[in-house]
Amino acid sequence: MFITRESDYAMRVIRALMWEPRLSVSEICERESITAPFAYKILKKLQNAGLVEGYRGVHGGYALKRDPEELSLYEIYSAIDPDMSIIECLNGTYQCPRNGQDGVPCHAHDELQEIQDQLWTMLRRKSMKDLFGKEEK
Repeated sequence: MFITRESDYAMRVIRALMWEPRLSVSEICERESITAPFAYKILKKLQNAGLVEGYRGVHGGYALKRDPEELSLYEIYSAIDPDMSIIECLNGTYQCPRNGQDGVPCHAHDELQEIQDQLWTMLRRKSMKDLFGKEEK
C-alpha cells in the first residue's frame, strides 16, 4: 500500500511544524516519537520537494514553507514516494505480464487505476489544516 511508515511519519513531521515558526530535529522527534535518523531522511525529502525550509546554525531547525491550509496530503506523500501507487502495476515503471497479453487489457488494472485516480483526487483536496486544524495551539 502506498501509505508507508515513512509517509505517515512525514505527515507527522509536518504536523509538528504547523504551529511553530521553527523546530529543531530533536524537538520534532520528541513531539512525534520519531527517531532522528528517520526524521533527517524525511526532512531532506520534504526540503527537496519545497515543503520545508532548513536553517543551519545554533538557532537552526526546520520550518514550513507553505501555509498548512494549502498543503495537501498528496503533496506530502508524493514528496516521500514520487512513484507511489496503490499497487505495483500502476506505478508506471512495472510491466505487468498480464496487461495487454494477447491484445486483451487487464480489467483489474483498469479498475484499480480508476480507484487510484479517485484516491489521488481526494488526497489533493485534503489539506493538513483539514486534518489537524483543531489541534492548533
